[in-house]
Amino acid sequence: GDSEISVPNSTMASLYVGDLHHEVTEAMLYEKFSPAGPILSIRVCRDAVTHRSLGYAYVNFQHLADAERVMTDMNLYIIKGKPVRLMWSQRDPSLRKSGIGNVFVKNLEKSINNKSLYDAFSSFGNILSCKVITDDNGSKGYGFVHFEHRESAERAIQKMNGILLNDLKIFVGHFKSRKDRESELGAQTREFTNVYIKNFGEDMDEDRLSKIFEKFGPTLSVKVMRDDCGRSKGFGFVNFQKHEDAQNAIDNMNGKELNGRQIYAGRAQKKLERQTQLQRHFEQLKQNRIVRYQGVNLYIKNLDDDIDDENLRKEFSSFGTITSAKVMMNNGRSKGFGFVCFSAPEEATTAVTEMNGRLVAMGLWVALAQQKKGTKPIPNQMPFEDGRVQAIHLGPPGRSFLDF
Repeated sequence: GDSEISVPNSTMASLYVGDLHHEVTEAMLYEKFSPAGPILSIRVCRDAVTHRSLGYAYVNFQHLADAERVMTDMNLYIIKGKPVRLMWSQRDPSLRKSGIGNVFVKNLEKSINNKSLYDAFSSFGNILSCKVITDDNGSKGYGFVHFEHRESAERAIQKMNGILLNDLKIFVGHFKSRKDRESELGAQTREFTNVYIKNFGEDMDEDRLSKIFEKFGPTLSVKVMRDDCGRSKGFGFVNFQKHEDAQNAIDNMNGKELNGRQIYAGRAQKKLERQTQLQRHFEQLKQNRIVRYQGVNLYIKNLDDDIDDENLRKEFSSFGTITSAKVMMNNGRSKGFGFVCFSAPEEATTAVTEMNGRLVAMGLWVALAQQKKGTKPIPNQMPFEDGRVQAIHLGPPGRSFLDF
């Protein structure tokens, strides 16, 4: 039956063991799993450089029946204080990423862990993988249950969506990839009806807001958001029946004065879309900064405590036009390093060559500032042909860039 353990590949007796404590070794796993039957091999996957456990392993049994018994009896078995997650080893990534049979569960009460989620859904069929997503503060309130069969997932959605689990009504639906979710958002964007209005102050209620916006067309709902004391937070939503009316309201009301304030009116966005847009915005700003300062921004170290922005600008002014000079400070005290930005790469290169090692109260380190990439510049390296400099002849003896 569907509730029995069945294996995607009848010849496979290999199990994936996930959510491992980083101290769990092959010997520990052998001790835990060998009573179930003969084991051919065990491998804890580790980082190639640090050899630290990546938190998962593969256990290969000699007999399929033994692996099936372990899947049934030992899933979410606790090793070193953590419940381990067992799955049939699926080496084909397309099988894992297809999403078929994968169910998304949200609004989970904080005490729901992998085991309790597994127990809640196990009656609907064989579960390949079950996980509550967590961070440093514990459960993030959502997770995934991946069934072997699509039919099991359909039954779980039908029976479990909207039920109370530890006094919270959970949502259960089909897993959707980020691409699918963004595609749905795109469709909603083209036909939106919900308008977000902000900056109208505390003197506003639903009746007034409705009268202001109803001239653009019939509405489904009008909401002014309020604080715990019942005061308007200065923003709200008007949901129209028709997309055309919502767009017309935005075109006419955005930037208009209301209650002596210039209001904003725009399409209401869901959290995922806002986050995606913010992420793209900040990434673009970052790229703009990199392009803007490429080859013209100098990093200077070993500055004397008395050197300020003006002193720094004066010392480097002979090499070209300086657009900014900044000594980095902490509570009013110099941190001993700063940046000088020139208007042209040629000026910056000349400054690196001339100023590095020169005494300005101390021997200076001067190099073209670079974006952090997880590694520190290498001392005593000459400029590359394209003008990039990692670090060149360094200041006082006994000091190293790696000290910074």
